[in-house]
Amino acid sequence: MKIIAVTILIGLVLLVGLGWSQPRANCTAAISALEDQVTAQKNMLWDWAGLIRYGSENTEIPKPKADEPRVVFIGDEITENWTNFFPGKPYYNRGIAGQTSPQLLVRFRQDVIKLKPKVVVIQVGLNDIASIYSPITQGVFAENIMSIVELAKANNIKVVLASLTPICDCYKKQSLLRPFGKIIGMNNWLEEYAKESGSVYLNYYAALGVGRNLKQEFTSDGVLLNEAAYAVMTPLAEQAIAQSLGKS
Repeated sequence: MKIIAVTILIGLVLLVGLGWSQPRANCTAAISALEDQVTAQKNMLWDWAGLIRYGSENTEIPKPKADEPRVVFIGDEITENWTNFFPGKPYYNRGIAGQTSPQLLVRFRQDVIKLKPKVVVIQVGLNDIASIYSPITQGVFAENIMSIVELAKANNIKVVLASLTPICDCYKKQSLLRPFGKIIGMNNWLEEYAKESGSVYLNYYAALGVGRNLKQEFTSDGVLLNEAAYAVMTPLAEQAIAQSLGKS
C-alpha cells in the first residue's frame, strides 16, 4: 500500500503543477497515466509473487516421460528475457522480470515442483540488491535460496545455482542501485553454498565480465543482456545441466 500511496502523492503534486501551466487535455492525459500506474501497482500487490503469470500454462503441461530430461529455469528478467530459449529441448522458462528471491520462494512449488523437472536452474539476486520492493540483506537472500534448494531436494530435483550477472556503468550509474561489491559478495556465497548443498554452481559472472564490469558489448543499459550475452550463457547452462544430471 505504501507504494500506491507514494505513487498517488507524486502524481497529485505533478498534476497541481500541470494545472497551473498546461491545457486541460494535458491534465487529462496525466490523470489517465497516473490511473494506469495505480492499477499496475494494485495488480502487483494483488499477485505479489506472480502466481498468475504461469499458473494456467502449468496446468496444460503433461507429466514428463520417464526418460525426459525436463529442466525448469526460474528467475528474474535475466531468465525471462532469454532469447532463442533452447529450441527443441524440454526446458521451461519461468522467469519474471523484476522479481526477487522471496517471490521465487513463494511460487517455487507452482512453477517448478509441479512440473516435475529433473533439474532446476535458479537465477536471482540483482533485484534483491536493488531493493525493488523492500530491503533484502544478503542474509535474507541466503535464507531464501537455502529454502528454495531444500524444497527442490525434498522433491528429488537437482539444483543449478546461477551467479548474479555482472553490471557496468557504461551508460548510466547502475552501481548506485546494485553496488559491485554486493554482487561479488552474493556470488561468493552462492558458490560456497552450491558446494555445501551438493548443487552445481553456474558462473555467468566470469564469462560475461571483465574485472568486475559487464562487457559493454553484452548490454545496452548496463544491466539487461542482449543476444550476444545469451549466446555465451547457453552452452554454460547446458554444461551445468549435464553436470547436474550426472550427479548421483
